[in-house]
Amino acid sequence: MVVKGQTQPVHVKEKPVPPPPRVVIEGVQPEINHGKFPIKRTVGEDVVVTADIFAEGHDLVAAVLRHGPIGGADWTEVPLSDLGNDRWSGTFTVTTQGRYGYTLQAWVDAFATWRRDLSKKVDAGLNVSSELLEGAELVKQAAQRAGGVDAERLRFQADVLGHGGDSGARVKLALDPELTSLMTRYVDRSGATTYERTLAVTVERERARYGAWYEMFPRSSSPDPGRHGTFKDVEARLPYVVGMGFDVLYLPPIHPIGLSFRKGPNNTLTPGPNDPGSPWAIGSPEGGHKAVLPELGTLEDFDHLVARARELGLELALDIAYQCSPDHPYVKEHPEWFRHRPDGSIKYAENPPKKYQDIYPIDFESSDWQTLWEELRDVVLFWVSHGVTIFRVDNPHTKAFPFWEWMIREVWDRHPDTIFLAEAFTRPKVMKYLAKSGFSQSYSYFTWRTTREGLTEYFTELTQTEVAEYMRPNLFANTPDILHESLQHGGRPAFQARLVLAATLGATYGIYGPPFEHCDGTPVRPGSEEYLDSEKYQCRYWNLDEPGTLRYFVSRVNTIRRDNPALHFDRNLRFFSTSNSELIAYAKTTPDHSDIILVVVNLDPFHVQEGSIQFPFWEFGLNDSYQVHDLLSDARYDWRGDWNFVRLDPHVCPAHIFRVWR
Repeated sequence: MVVKGQTQPVHVKEKPVPPPPRVVIEGVQPEINHGKFPIKRTVGEDVVVTADIFAEGHDLVAAVLRHGPIGGADWTEVPLSDLGNDRWSGTFTVTTQGRYGYTLQAWVDAFATWRRDLSKKVDAGLNVSSELLEGAELVKQAAQRAGGVDAERLRFQADVLGHGGDSGARVKLALDPELTSLMTRYVDRSGATTYERTLAVTVERERARYGAWYEMFPRSSSPDPGRHGTFKDVEARLPYVVGMGFDVLYLPPIHPIGLSFRKGPNNTLTPGPNDPGSPWAIGSPEGGHKAVLPELGTLEDFDHLVARARELGLELALDIAYQCSPDHPYVKEHPEWFRHRPDGSIKYAENPPKKYQDIYPIDFESSDWQTLWEELRDVVLFWVSHGVTIFRVDNPHTKAFPFWEWMIREVWDRHPDTIFLAEAFTRPKVMKYLAKSGFSQSYSYFTWRTTREGLTEYFTELTQTEVAEYMRPNLFANTPDILHESLQHGGRPAFQARLVLAATLGATYGIYGPPFEHCDGTPVRPGSEEYLDSEKYQCRYWNLDEPGTLRYFVSRVNTIRRDNPALHFDRNLRFFSTSNSELIAYAKTTPDHSDIILVVVNLDPFHVQEGSIQFPFWEFGLNDSYQVHDLLSDARYDWRGDWNFVRLDPHVCPAHIFRVWR
């Protein structure tokens, strides 16, 4: 009975809660630190994504790789391929600079499972009348998700499958690829699993991946002995650098140098009145990180140098060293940006027992850290405004990781052409973390890897493991700080061998010249890796026309690099067996094997070494008879099979760079 004025309760049927998705997605690669950091690519490179994808039971699974610009509305889907053992793979290509995202989605494919089972039953001669009715229902549901002509087509096919008649014709329709294609297009994803994270790709320009660097001190660029070099002298030397085939000219700090505790020749504490000091002791009353050393010229002279370099196809890279001399304007204006002793004085840099009284390190955790960080970012932006888009960062491992993550992103969001090289020779995990934090390139342990086993192990890690997804090595054969003992004792053959190794093992490499092409291997003292009369503390005169330098050998190697796209990448590196441990052999190839480069180097700078090299020709689409063309000497050799003999005299040339011909 219902009393007037009262309403009966209305029972609303609750919408059923769908069950949790059945498909598991795990083991996704590449994925760095659970998605915290992006992987790295350059424009035009592929991203190959793999994952473990499966569900319980025997139902078939389908999966797609979704990708697109981060923040973009329309993402593209790529079907994943089943590699076996529940491992799936998909590939997409990054076509523009910027930040891309990617993720995965997978679902139980009811139609594909039904089609597979139907086919098995038909092959076994079983009655499939009931199965055809099940298929008709699946197709009818797909028609409801479709529209237009496709919906009409699916309704028609559902009607044919669901009504009696010739079972053979109905089975033929059920297994028709056209129906499969339509069902794939309008698959039911209501129970799909989407991977829990959207992963990221930082896409940079080609120079972040491939290039040849030449380092030189502007103050040693004068053609006149005894005179301090200038930007105009550097400009006059540009054709020399370009002629050797380099892409990047890197200059150590070009800022005013402090007078307090200035270092003299060979790092002495007693400089003379005309000693120029270390360029890394940055800052004087004449200015700091946004000023240029007056002896080098003016800011206008620098702008002219940048423009002229660009005309010649050369990019200028500058050193970013976040440290100050005691005379830097920051010290007076912002003493809170530095660490202080109990007596109130500012701490100078130390690496016990070494002391660097001419340098004050910056305190990245100072009470005024936000203003400090913004100023240091603005230093980079200042030089970007003057045409510089490549920076070699000094000792980043001694500065706060969060600063690099923030600063590099701040600059890159404004100027995505900017490239940062991390100069960090430190613990492996620290070097890797810096690479993850945003540095485009990283210095490496190449300088200290001199044996076949050491080189093979290290470069296999750099190119064939997860490290290759985020760390790009820049292989410097020498630096102002590092004159390895192999160069001190091995003479010209050692310099040639290390050049070939650096230039072919890595897509990006560099040398510090002119000491390198002059084969200068004299240390300041036995057991030291410092140069005698180092340009870090004094001006040097170099006769670029001196006979017998490696100038033309360097040019030849860089020409080979430029002409062979196989050498423009790192991840295509592969090592081969040799019968002699003093010989190292490896190859790089383009994906279509149109360019195959095989390199053999004699690691012994003193003696002739010979032996057999194993080259699995069949893996490169070659017949068992092929020709190798030495691009260094222009000699050609007919090889047969996978083991062939080589003999390298280091006093003639310690290496072969073979182009392999079909």
